[in-house]
Amino acid sequence: MKIGIIGTGNMGRIMIEAFIDGKALSPSSIIMTNRTISKAVAIQKLYPEINIVHDVTDVAKEADLLFLCVKPGNMHDVIQEILPFLNKAQCVTSITSPLNTSLLASLLPCSTARAIPSITNRALAGVSLLTFSEQCEPQWQQYLIQLFEKISTPIIIDEDITRVSSDIVSCGPAFFTYLTRRFIDAAVSETNIDRETATKMAGEMLIGLGALLSKQFYTFESLQEKVSVKGGVTGEGIKVLEDELGAVFEHLFQATHVKFAEDLQEVNAAFATAEGQKSPRY
Repeated sequence: MKIGIIGTGNMGRIMIEAFIDGKALSPSSIIMTNRTISKAVAIQKLYPEINIVHDVTDVAKEADLLFLCVKPGNMHDVIQEILPFLNKAQCVTSITSPLNTSLLASLLPCSTARAIPSITNRALAGVSLLTFSEQCEPQWQQYLIQLFEKISTPIIIDEDITRVSSDIVSCGPAFFTYLTRRFIDAAVSETNIDRETATKMAGEMLIGLGALLSKQFYTFESLQEKVSVKGGVTGEGIKVLEDELGAVFEHLFQATHVKFAEDLQEVNAAFATAEGQKSPRY
């Protein structure tokens, strides 16, 4: 089985490293390319057995399963380039949320799917989101599930919850990292603790919290109840959060959905481009 990776930016690289470290794939089974080929070369320095090609068409010719790890606005050009070289036995999987599986299936002669990874997959943890088109063969569905089980907890989702699901599992680490940084900033600003110590404490707290949740000792609600003793310090802090957070998360989801709608429009506009128009390789 040959696995093709088109695009070795942040998420493409994370997937490659996770698949290899999680022993889901051997380096020699991977064929990769990138518009800026030096990014692919940097990965090959870590895993010398990985195969680099300089054209997306070579990936389409050689790979059984192709991952398209490029930006939404570049998807049209990549698909037009690889289309003549695809066959029914292959599977093409996009990691781009605005490109829905029904559109992908209407364009390609093979099985199609979408996989949305998370940066947490690099630690062989977290969730990955899978959506299969109606034409995705059962054997490919099973293979993708088994592949992502090596690096994550794969969850199959419907198209209509793609954005919110991605917000939670893929964007969520960035959102909660930001909140943690603000938590640390406030601790340093308001007390005598130094940043290095506060950062160490906060990081270990999050690791411990993750361990508690993974072992299912507590639910979110019961954990808060255990720590928040009536009349205690934690309760006073919770009151501040209740008073000041307001509708911040509602506004967050509203903002991401607006951007998602813009990305959808960009993708649809790209696929409305006249047939045969060419752009640089991606």
